[in-house]
Amino acid sequence: MKIAVVGLGYVGLPLSLQFARSCVTVLGLDVDAKKVQLLNNGQSYIKHIEPSAIAELIRSGKFSASTDFSRIKEVEAVIICVPTPLTKNREPDISFVIRTGEMIAPHLAKETLVVLESTTYPGTTDTDLRAVLEKGSGMKAGLDFHLAFSPEREDPANRESNVKSIPKVVGGYTPACLERAMALYGRGIDTLVPVSSCRVAEATKLLENIFRSVNIALVNELKLVYGAMGIDIWEVVEAAKTKPFGFMPFYPGPGLGGHCIPIDPFYLTWKAREYGKHTRTWYIA
Repeated sequence: MKIAVVGLGYVGLPLSLQFARSCVTVLGLDVDAKKVQLLNNGQSYIKHIEPSAIAELIRSGKFSASTDFSRIKEVEAVIICVPTPLTKNREPDISFVIRTGEMIAPHLAKETLVVLESTTYPGTTDTDLRAVLEKGSGMKAGLDFHLAFSPEREDPANRESNVKSIPKVVGGYTPACLERAMALYGRGIDTLVPVSSCRVAEATKLLENIFRSVNIALVNELKLVYGAMGIDIWEVVEAAKTKPFGFMPFYPGPGLGGHCIPIDPFYLTWKAREYGKHTRTWYIA
């Protein structure tokens, strides 16, 4: 089997290497020619990925990188792992997803599977991305090609964590799309969690990240409040986590860092307005 992974960042590169280790031939695609050159030379630009791991897979022929998106016609599946930031008005920016769809659509062959992994609002895969792919390819999702969403799950700070062992949520546009996506991820991931639709899978990822956002913000605020009272927040958390149910420890830090955690609540808040709903659990203008 040969697949393409589009976007060779902290999500796409580890995923590419895991599939390559699982006897899948992987073509990594990126618009950044410098990244492509480094990878093909067996070098790494991500701190927790050893160059030797890349070099070994390059030598074996199981992994290679390119900027040539016309090579999509060579593969059976395409996995999209591109950024989903915010605009200056704090609204979702899915332009990278849309542009990727436009670049791969003309080269899609029949029966190709396209999977989006980028964190986004529910409906992105089966509306926005689907429309671009159908327009550019002249084919219909669910009939001529397969479409799915499977949210990335990375824990780069945990050296004991790896892509293979992290359970993978998978949602398909149709039951046949789900079946194809499950077959793909089953080659490289130990545990798969099928859900009923792309939208459920998209919503799952938002829940995971908003859960972290709310709880990190809470414990950071409690650190300030308890500190003013002369109470050690670390001791409080250690005591609270002895409760064997209904509690998960979060620890104070420098703020809501990273790419996803500070951004993802805005994705759900924006989409909720379309349905006449306003989120009140977290403070977002």
